[in-house]
Amino acid sequence: MNRVLVFVFDGLQMLQVTPGLMPNLAAFARDGVRFHDHHSVFPTVTRVNVSSITTGRYPGGHGIAGNNFLDRQLDPGRVLPAMRPELKEMHAATGKLLLAPNLAATLSARGKEYAAIATGSGGNAFLHNPHAEQVGGAAIHPHFCEPASLHERIISRFGEWPDFAPLPAESRIARGVDILTEHVLEELDPAVALIWSLEPDASQHEAGVGSELGNRALAAADRQFGRLLDWLERNGRSSQTDVLVASDHGYSTASESLDVKSMVAAAGFPPTAERGGVIVASNGGSVLFYVAKRDRAVAGRLAAWLMEQPWCGATVSSEAVGGLDGALPANLVGIEGARAPDIAMSFAWDPAPNANGYPGRIYNTSKQPGQGNHGSMSPYEQRCAFIARGPSFKSGADIHNPSGNVDVMPTILSLLDVPPLEPMDGRVLEEGLAGGPSAMPHCTDTHTAERSVAGGVYRQAIKVSRVGSTTYVDEGGASLGAA
Repeated sequence: MNRVLVFVFDGLQMLQVTPGLMPNLAAFARDGVRFHDHHSVFPTVTRVNVSSITTGRYPGGHGIAGNNFLDRQLDPGRVLPAMRPELKEMHAATGKLLLAPNLAATLSARGKEYAAIATGSGGNAFLHNPHAEQVGGAAIHPHFCEPASLHERIISRFGEWPDFAPLPAESRIARGVDILTEHVLEELDPAVALIWSLEPDASQHEAGVGSELGNRALAAADRQFGRLLDWLERNGRSSQTDVLVASDHGYSTASESLDVKSMVAAAGFPPTAERGGVIVASNGGSVLFYVAKRDRAVAGRLAAWLMEQPWCGATVSSEAVGGLDGALPANLVGIEGARAPDIAMSFAWDPAPNANGYPGRIYNTSKQPGQGNHGSMSPYEQRCAFIARGPSFKSGADIHNPSGNVDVMPTILSLLDVPPLEPMDGRVLEEGLAGGPSAMPHCTDTHTAERSVAGGVYRQAIKVSRVGSTTYVDEGGASLGAA
């Protein structure tokens, strides 16, 4: 029986997959299927995309709205970081974590298991298999495991995990590959195994895309990917394993860092859940706004104030506050749902290259000029890497129609002949499968809105592509100009 193995390079773009930067991955891509128009989901941050990869749902459907978000059912005045302690608290208090069946639960219903190793954040690791005690499989992180009893066994056998500093964090990724090959693949032998490399993301945040450190991080992660491929070959697994290489988002360079929370409060929207207040959840290249009591008048004033700012990019609003003048609907970008923010704003971006020649600059909330970040609707963040190779896939093929992270779980289930427990937003990537079509019919639409505000007219456009009923956000931007 075939197995599926997923290697995620956090923050990888397809243009970085070159023989000079990543020789092992470039050779893998040459012989596999290369998806050149692969999309992150918005916001283009990690925990949102982890959840889309493992549920096949847009953020509105799985309920993890950001790396930082608000769950009104838990506390209408508190922003939650999507980390293990807070996610466990939310589940204990509300009975809900993910709002859709994930890969671990879906496989469990057919007697199969999913095991994931995440070398970066604890929230990332936890979201892969938060209920391993009940559904089987595992989520493995340097600081904990699910099930909890597994952590002591891992540490006893492999030792304490290396720290991720100094960057690049190759020793930590290497430990993950050790555990993957010697324990997960050799002993647990799950139907689906995943390892998530925190590089090149950690180094690109620190020093920028294309920096000397960033390029060393690409090489480090590539070496560990090469180790994994070598292990599959030595152990006779290559011919029985479909290997998917994925990324959660692309990358931009920070042009300016803004304290939007303080700016919103100074503009007359206090950070409170009482009427008139606005709770602000920053997500790097985007910001989620939660209006107290979902007061439409307050939401309208907030939207107008945002649209007056030179850093305001594309803006969407939820059904709960109605159609706000100048905003586009949240369902257009997949964030409408039970935990949807009332307003989501992507920071303005431009295509100018950074000092290393990589295009794309953004305003953001957390990184200084020259450092790397993501979270916005910039096309440089909405596009990310996806490559597949194995017995189920074509060889040496280029796919140019749209695909996305919401398609990963449907495709994995198709490879294993496992039906989903509920409908998904994503689709099976048939065009990459052996015997599949060469391309899928698709269309692209641009949605626009404008509003007269102080200083001129705010005009925005969000471009989306569709394959069947699956939507991919290509980019979204806005400008403030003359009437």
